Amino acid sequence: MKIQLSDHFTYSKLMHYTLPSIVMMVFTSIYGVVDGFFVSNFVGKTPFTAVNFIMPVLMILGAAGFMLGTGGGALIAKTMGEGKREEANRLFSLVVYVGVGCGAVLAMLGLLLIQPIAAALGAQGQMLEDSVTYARIILCAIPAFVLQYEFQCLFATAEKPALGLYVTIAAGVTNMTLDALFVAVFRWGLEGAAAATAVSQCVGGIIPLVYFARPNNSLLRLGKTRFDGNALRKTCTNGSSELMSSISASVVSMLYNFQLLRYAGEDGVAAYGVLMYVSLVFQAVFIGYSVGTAPVIGYHYGAQNHEELRGLRRKSMAVIALFAAAMFAAAMFAAAQLLAKPLSLLFVGYDPELLELTAQAFFIFSFSFLFSGFAIFGSSFFTALNNGLVSAAISFLRTLVFQVAAVLIFPLIWKVDGIWMSIAAAEALAVAVTAAFLWALRKRYQY
Repeated sequence: MKIQLSDHFTYSKLMHYTLPSIVMMVFTSIYGVVDGFFVSNFVGKTPFTAVNFIMPVLMILGAAGFMLGTGGGALIAKTMGEGKREEANRLFSLVVYVGVGCGAVLAMLGLLLIQPIAAALGAQGQMLEDSVTYARIILCAIPAFVLQYEFQCLFATAEKPALGLYVTIAAGVTNMTLDALFVAVFRWGLEGAAAATAVSQCVGGIIPLVYFARPNNSLLRLGKTRFDGNALRKTCTNGSSELMSSISASVVSMLYNFQLLRYAGEDGVAAYGVLMYVSLVFQAVFIGYSVGTAPVIGYHYGAQNHEELRGLRRKSMAVIALFAAAMFAAAMFAAAQLLAKPLSLLFVGYDPELLELTAQAFFIFSFSFLFSGFAIFGSSFFTALNNGLVSAAISFLRTLVFQVAAVLIFPLIWKVDGIWMSIAAAEALAVAVTAAFLWALRKRYQY
C-alpha cells in the first residue's frame, strides 16, 4: 500500500505507516539487549557494569542526531506541506551535512575527555579502565551513530519508513552476529563487544547516506545546499525536546548510577542496566509510533489541513491509550511481573544476590510502563507542530526535573526500592503536564 504524507489517515493507514518505525525502534532496542547479554555472560559482571555506567555519556553524543532528525524532519515536512519541494531538499541536505560535521567534532572531543569524565562520575579501578576502553572504540563510530539516529527519523519524512526498518535490521543483525563472533567465539572480551557495536553503527549510518546521495524514488535526495542559520536554528529548536530528553535521560542515568553505587554498590548499577534494556524495548513502541506520525502531523500542519490535524491528534491519543491499556497494563505489565526472574536470569543468573536484587527491581519498576507513552507522544506532537519550546518543556520536566527530584527524595524514605519507585512517579507527573499543554494550546493549533 503506497501511503503519502498528504493522504487522509484512517486508523488502518496510520498503523500501516507507523508500523515500520515502531518495529525499527523495537529492533534497535533488542539488539542492544543482545549486546548486554554477551558482555554480561561472556566477559563478566564488572565489564557489564562498566558498559552500563559509560553508556549514558555515549548516548548524549548520539542525541545530536536525534535532535537534527526530529527537528529537521518537522521543518522539512512542514515545508513540503507548503508545496516547497526544492526548499525541502535543500533543508534536508543541510541537516545531513551538519550531522556529519557535528559527529566528527563530538568524536574528537569524546576521545580527549572520556577518561576524566568517567573518573568524575565515580568510576574507579577496573571499572574505570573498562569504561574508557569500551567508550574509546565506540567514539570512533560516533559520526555514523549520529547519522543513524538522524536517518531513523528522516526516512519517515521521505515516505520511506519501510526502508528505514530494513537498514535498522541490517545494522542489528550485524551487531548480533559480530557480538557472537567477537565475544563468544574469538573471546575478544569488552573490546570485541565495542567493535561489534561500532561496526553496526557504521552500517546504520552510512547505508542511508549512500542511498540519499544517489538518485532514488523517495521525496528527498542529498544535493547542493547553502548555510541557512535561520533554518538551522529552527531545526535545533524543534528538536531541542528530543535532545533534552536524551541528554536528561543520560544525566538522570548517571545520577541513578551514583545513587545505586551509594545504596547498593556495583550490583545496583548492574541491576539498573538490565532494567534499562527491558525498558528501552517497551518504550520503543511509543517512540517508534511518535517518530512515524511526526512527519504526517508536520505536513498537514504546513498545509493548514486543520480537520486532518484534529483527526491525527484524536486517533493518536486513542492508539497510545490502547497500547498503554492493552500492552502495558495487561500483557507487558503481567510479563514484567511473571517473567522478571527469567529475564534477570538471562543477564545475571551467575550471581544469586544480583539476581534477587534485579527481580525485585523489576516488580517495582514495571509500574512506569503504564504512563510513559503519553508524554513521549505529547512531546513529539509539539515538535511536529514546530513548537520546540513546549516540546522541550514536556521532555525537560519528564526526564530531568521529576526524575531527579524523585531519585533524590524517594531513597531517603524507601532506600533502594525508592530508586525503582521514582521512575514510575516521574512518568505519572509527566502525563499530567502533557494533558495540560494539549488542552491549553488546542485553539492555537486547531487540533
